[in-house]
This record gives sequence, C-alpha cells and structure tokens, in this order.
Amino acid sequence: MFITPAYAQAAGAPGGGDLISLFLPLLLIMGVFWFFIIRPQQKKIKEHQELLKNIRRGDTIVTSGGLVGKVVKVNGDDLSVELADGVRVKVRRNYVAEVAVKGQPVAANDGGKDKG
Repeated sequence: MFITPAYAQAAGAPGGGDLISLFLPLLLIMGVFWFFIIRPQQKKIKEHQELLKNIRRGDTIVTSGGLVGKVVKVNGDDLSVELADGVRVKVRRNYVAEVAVKGQPVAANDGGKDKG
C-alpha cells in the first residue's frame, strides 16, 4: 500500500522544464507581433516620408486637416498651397496626408450622391 522511497524519487519533480521550452512561446508571440504589426507600420512610415520628400510644385495635396489644394511654391519644409483662385495658405510639409499624382484629381468620397 505504501510507496517505497526509491519508486517515489524515480517519478521526477513536477514542473522541471528547461528554460528554452518556457521562453519559446513568448519568443514566438513576439515574432508574430513584429511580423504582422511593427514591420508593416515601419514600411508605411517610410513610404509616407518618401512621399513628403517628393512634393513638387503643381502637385495636388490633401492636408491632415482636410484642405485640398495645389502646391504653388516649395520652400524647405513650408509649402505655399492655393486652395482657390487667389487663396493661398502656408502648410508645413509634415501636415500633408496625401499627394495626388499630377493631373489626377483627388478622389471625392461623397457617398455616390450626384450634385447635378
């Protein structure tokens, strides 16, 4: 009925896993997190910075505040943007959210409503 001490010692201590098996799931989760979240975000930031570097006169831009206009003058980090005939504002290059290709109008998101 009683277990002998030799038989009890042979069973081994519970929870005695090695260090690698303990940290492997954590490292796997960190790798997946980096691959699916951090890496795409870094790529998107680099593309946006490249887009901001390549702003030229004549480009149609959309600011982060929602203003749409045409770049008439580039002076370092400052852009002179014409919103309407005779209406010009200065915008910092960092506040540009989108640049439309030259000659391509900015896509309107009016929900399919016809204004005419």
